[in-house]
Amino acid sequence: MHTIIMPKMGDAMEEGTLVRWLKQEGDAVKEGEPIAEIATDKATIEIEAPGSGILKGIRVPEGAVVPINTPLAYIVAEGESVPTEGTTPATPPAAAKEAPAPATPPAAVSQPLSTDGDRIKASPLARKIAREHGIDLRLIQGTGPQGRIVERDVLAYLEAQKAAPTPPPAPAPAPVPTPAPAPAVAGRTEPLSRLRQITAQRTTEAKQTIPHFYLTMEIDMEEALALRAKLNEADESLRVSVNDMIVKACAVALEKFPMVNASFQNNQLVYPDGVHIGIAIAVDEGLLVGVVRHCEQKSLRRIAQEAQTLVQKARDGKLMPDEMTGNTFTVSNLGMFGIDEFSAIINPPASAILAVGAVKKVPVVADDGSIVARSRMRVTLSCDHRVFDGATGARFLQELKRVLENPILMAY
Repeated sequence: MHTIIMPKMGDAMEEGTLVRWLKQEGDAVKEGEPIAEIATDKATIEIEAPGSGILKGIRVPEGAVVPINTPLAYIVAEGESVPTEGTTPATPPAAAKEAPAPATPPAAVSQPLSTDGDRIKASPLARKIAREHGIDLRLIQGTGPQGRIVERDVLAYLEAQKAAPTPPPAPAPAPVPTPAPAPAVAGRTEPLSRLRQITAQRTTEAKQTIPHFYLTMEIDMEEALALRAKLNEADESLRVSVNDMIVKACAVALEKFPMVNASFQNNQLVYPDGVHIGIAIAVDEGLLVGVVRHCEQKSLRRIAQEAQTLVQKARDGKLMPDEMTGNTFTVSNLGMFGIDEFSAIINPPASAILAVGAVKKVPVVADDGSIVARSRMRVTLSCDHRVFDGATGARFLQELKRVLENPILMAY
């Protein structure tokens, strides 16, 4: 018998969603055959059968969110039975233990009590005076034999009470206006997808915990576009995009400024073993980041090839967890949508993200004073101020500009 469990598909994964069963109860399955789809924090992935046999004892329905290592179903041999836990997971929230009632605090006393068992030791006259003045004998320290409360003790207590200043009454609190309830908005509601939930959680955490600052620069793209046209004309089997050139140029600049490639972890800087650049990819459910590893070691065409593969896998829901983790820098490009300029939220563990705007023909004043049309692009670097400061970020952008305006430097 083989147990199908919710797999752990990444270090940060704690639970997953059973999206749908590709096989049904009683179906025959072969080892390695896809039997279900699960949604992790970042992607939808197929689960393969760990062995051959009959699919039995489906315990998790479609749409359920369960922790990792939770049994989902079983693959059994003919005539073999499944465990008796039942066919659906029963994981109710742990009932809160009833908190014990707090012990009644003892009455505050200003002096030690004069008692004999449960009875306060006091003379009959002391009791009479205390009763007439509404005094609690437990508040009085007796000076008679064995601590007995006598007349002088009660009278002394009365005098002390008269001499104590009466505190002024506390001012009445100002009335707090009750805000009017927000008017109901007409329309429909829609639950967040798993990817949108994770995006909301992580971007909120990044924005609240990382001290962002932003640097913007305009880059001339005439030479880079000319090189791209020549590369694509020479080999039409693989199209090099503007974004591929930006990724390669970032890798060149990051090698020169490794601090921009570092991350802040446990109150120290961590320098990774290479330049691993994340590429933001828009899909129907939200935003994914595919990672091209060791960009500093790869040619422009190799980066273009791997980037195209990541984009296609993201759109097909086939990105694996190790293809979406470990980025040391990120590039987010909205230029294809006509966006001129924007600021992006840093994607940890990286300490910076480059927001790329559209390449547009704009009038530019040349060195001789003439006005010419040039292809220009604006980029904004979001920086983690815990890792590097504005001067380092500015020098990195200067190097990025130098490489893109002299694209022959990408070949070195």
